[in-house]
Amino acid sequence: MRPLPQPPRESLTLAAVLHALGDPVRLELVRRAWANPESSCSALADGLDVPMSTLTNHWRILREAGVVSMTVDGRHRRVRPRADDLHDRFPGLLDPILRLSAAESPKSGAQ
Repeated sequence: MRPLPQPPRESLTLAAVLHALGDPVRLELVRRAWANPESSCSALADGLDVPMSTLTNHWRILREAGVVSMTVDGRHRRVRPRADDLHDRFPGLLDPILRLSAAESPKSGAQ
């Protein structure tokens, strides 16, 4: 498996992480990735009514912000949340965001 480029832990910024999580579709993708680490991008996006080109852009934003890491596994891209990096860099930030977003997200996915 080949990893895709991502920012090092020390260069993660709060503004980039919050921007990445500020979109409802990206927030839903992150929630799903947290619940199913090492899943493929397509499996995590299943059920979302979003064009593939838009999903590709959402995944790029999440990866470049340092929220997730991706590896190429044949024809699939595997997604892994960068939980340790985010917890070390911004302690206590992500847990309440994911918990509160789960409470307000419809089960069918984000819009």
